[in-house]
Amino acid sequence: MSRKPPVIHATRPVDASRFLRVEQVDLEFSNGERRTYERLKGSGLGAVIIVPVRDPETVLLIREYGVGVNRYELGLPKGRLDRDETVEQGADRELKEEVGCGARQLSVLGRLSLSPAYMTHETYVVLAQDLYPERLPGDEPEELEVVPWKFAELHKLLGREDVTEGRSIAALFMAREYLAGRFRPA
Repeated sequence: MSRKPPVIHATRPVDASRFLRVEQVDLEFSNGERRTYERLKGSGLGAVIIVPVRDPETVLLIREYGVGVNRYELGLPKGRLDRDETVEQGADRELKEEVGCGARQLSVLGRLSLSPAYMTHETYVVLAQDLYPERLPGDEPEELEVVPWKFAELHKLLGREDVTEGRSIAALFMAREYLAGRFRPA
C-alpha cells in the first residue's frame, strides 16, 4: 500500500516543546579540560520499541508516517512509556494500539540510545511472542499498515529507501540473535 505523505501547511521554529528541551552541561574531564555541552533532554520516562513475532519465521512491521523525514517508513511499533507503567506494560499497550494484538510473552532485550553525544533519550527493546488479537485506541492520526516480514529476509530491509530508522534495524538484529540463541540480555 502506497500513501501520499500528508500536506505540510507550515513550519516554524519552537522555543519550547512539550517533548524536548535543551540543557547545558558543564563538564571537567579527568585531564582537567573543561567544556560546556548542550544536550536534548527528553520529557518522559523513556520509550519502547517492540519486535512482535507472529510465528517463529515472521515478524510484524508497521508502515507509519515520519514527519522528520516527510515520508512513510517501514519499521517496528514504538512509543513513549506512560507514568506508572512498566516497560512490559507499555510495550503491550503500544502493540495493541499500533498492531492490533497483545502478547502473552514479553522479554526486555536491552536499551538503545538515539544519539548519546547530545540526547538523554533511551528506548527499551522488547520481544513480543505468543500474540493474540486485541486492539486499543491509539493516538495515531490514521490506521497503521501491518506488514508481515520473514526473519530470513531481514537483510532485504537494509536496501529499502523506506527503512532508515536505526532503532528498528538494531532491535530486529537483537531479536534475531536472541531467537537464534547467540545473544542473551545482561
